[in-house]
Amino acid sequence: MGYQSKPIVIDAKDHLLGRLASTTAKTLLQGQRVVVVRCEELNKSGNFYRNKQKYLDFLRKRMNTNPSRGPYHFRAPSKIFWRTVRGMLPHKLHRGKEALENLKAFEGVPPPYDKVKRQVVPSAMRVIRLKPRRKFCKLGRLAHEVGWKYPTVVGTLERRRKLKSTVYYKSKVKEQKLMRLARKNVLEKNQQLQKIIESYGYN
Repeated sequence: MGYQSKPIVIDAKDHLLGRLASTTAKTLLQGQRVVVVRCEELNKSGNFYRNKQKYLDFLRKRMNTNPSRGPYHFRAPSKIFWRTVRGMLPHKLHRGKEALENLKAFEGVPPPYDKVKRQVVPSAMRVIRLKPRRKFCKLGRLAHEVGWKYPTVVGTLERRRKLKSTVYYKSKVKEQKLMRLARKNVLEKNQQLQKIIESYGYN
């Protein structure tokens, strides 16, 4: 990814967690701002049961005398992704801290990112990287089973957003069709004038 002043907005749906995190980490270290949306739709290779057991094992890791000092176990998919990226950055050094501040991760597609063009990372997509018969699980389901409380809320907001975007897209297509028709009509009316303009060497 080349550098640009505006943040890169990535749609995380059907991307592999680790591969997307590593690409994001490298991009952040170049000074680029990155926004990752729909983190609940991220995939993890390996079957669901195995990944859940791994996470439950991670939940048991804590400071024995004072657990409030860490490690902190995030349940939200966006925070799980954020923590994965943090592990790939030198986050205790100044450049790593600055890079991490340039990352934003969200469940769903909140405004203003619902009206911004979203990108995918082909090198991190499940359909390209994982063999067809391999098992995988969704991060949203895994997060819900270990304590994330908002999958229904995010699902409702997503359905609402998709409905709005469908209405907008249909109106946009209709508008484009009318514009093409108007141009055609104008060309037909102005054919004689167009010939005169072309005779002077203008197209």
